[in-house]
Amino acid sequence: MPPLNTTLTYKNSNIMATVKRTNIAPLNDKLTVTIAKEDYIKGFETSLKKYSKTANIPGFRKGMVPAGLIKKMYGQSVFQDEVIKTVENEMNQYIAKEKIEIFAQPLPVTNEFPAMDVNNPSDYDFSFEVGLKPAFTIDTKGIKATKYKIEVTNDMLTAEVERLQVRNGNMTEPEAVESEENVLNVTFTEADKSGVVVEGGITKDNSLLIKYFAEKTRKQFIGKKNGDVVTIQLSKAFEAKELDIIIGDLGLTKEEGEKFFNLTITKVGAVEKAPLDETLFTVTYPNQTITSEAEFKEAIKKDIEGYYDQQSRNQIHDQIYHALIDNTKMDFPADFLKRWLQNGGEKQRTTEEAEKEYPVFQDQLKWTLISTQLIADHKIEVVADDLKAFAKQQLMSYMGGQLGALGDNDQWLEDYAARMMQDRKFVEDSYHRISTDKLFQAIEGDVTTKEEKISAEKFAEKLQNHHH
Repeated sequence: MPPLNTTLTYKNSNIMATVKRTNIAPLNDKLTVTIAKEDYIKGFETSLKKYSKTANIPGFRKGMVPAGLIKKMYGQSVFQDEVIKTVENEMNQYIAKEKIEIFAQPLPVTNEFPAMDVNNPSDYDFSFEVGLKPAFTIDTKGIKATKYKIEVTNDMLTAEVERLQVRNGNMTEPEAVESEENVLNVTFTEADKSGVVVEGGITKDNSLLIKYFAEKTRKQFIGKKNGDVVTIQLSKAFEAKELDIIIGDLGLTKEEGEKFFNLTITKVGAVEKAPLDETLFTVTYPNQTITSEAEFKEAIKKDIEGYYDQQSRNQIHDQIYHALIDNTKMDFPADFLKRWLQNGGEKQRTTEEAEKEYPVFQDQLKWTLISTQLIADHKIEVVADDLKAFAKQQLMSYMGGQLGALGDNDQWLEDYAARMMQDRKFVEDSYHRISTDKLFQAIEGDVTTKEEKISAEKFAEKLQNHHH
């Protein structure tokens, strides 16, 4: 980067255009592109001829409209487009040739844009601001983290056994919700906090025990009947473990747990619990041979331990993330980025909105720079087999123990993965999640961890309260 208040000039040897680069603030340059009439006039004339061949004007046969009329009607617009296209090409070539690392797209300095006149073509100067990416160093070996060890208690085992008994029990249909033991068939419909349905939002059916909701939320359902609607915010309506299951079933990320949904009751049920016998054991674990209550509880215990081991690992990743964000020193062209937030994105913002949103925006940029560098350093790649395996794992997670009842599991999983590989959004989202997970796995070896025992309740609080 040139020192402050210095100017560098670049000339494309093929045409008359020049680019002048002036440093105007730390990590903030101005690029002034100067183009001559000769740089764009032939392109303008060619574009105008193409326009005349396709223009559909009443009274003239297609392709036979006089050039003068085409120029009068469309010339100014075509002229401006050609000039701007020439300017952008020159600027992009300059940025690529000089290997300038910039944030987002150049921001036009509109008050320095010239007036363009198709009847008086001439040389023009256009100015743009660019924000430059900072230099920085990353230290992963200095990170310290706590690995939480959650003990599976008898109460937790009892609650999970009861949940499975209820899930596989016989249903009756009372008229209204009477207790926390009732089961609800509901339709989740994405809404705002007032209950107004979000157009194009998520809609999904589910079945839930009243007591799966957080205690304060349960009271809202007592006395409700078929057709009644309750509006909830996911993060407040469920405790951590249930929330994790629900947002997974809805296809959301943890960060989207703040969303609101209308829950429309489609059926109220009461359950006669399934007995603890081999029928329940087989339904729950179709791929295992379990013949006693003790073996059944041991299998459940392993599942719960596996769940908390994964959550504990995710929590380590969260600690790594915050350590990298907090301890990686990085300068930013803050004034430029705030102006870009106001005018450079798809959504126009006021000065106040840009100021308010900037801290989160800067952290996102910071993490993007850090993770991109670390992914390159560790040579992390995501290949097609990773995406297929992720799709299969996602399906198995959704289906749980019911997958064993689907017959040829391998072929079924292959077909599902093949379908998901054609879904562009799935591929993009999965690529990001897989590459991030691989990155954290690679960093884990550098991190110093200490183990700490913690109750499930305390651990749930940590999961509930952390936000990126």
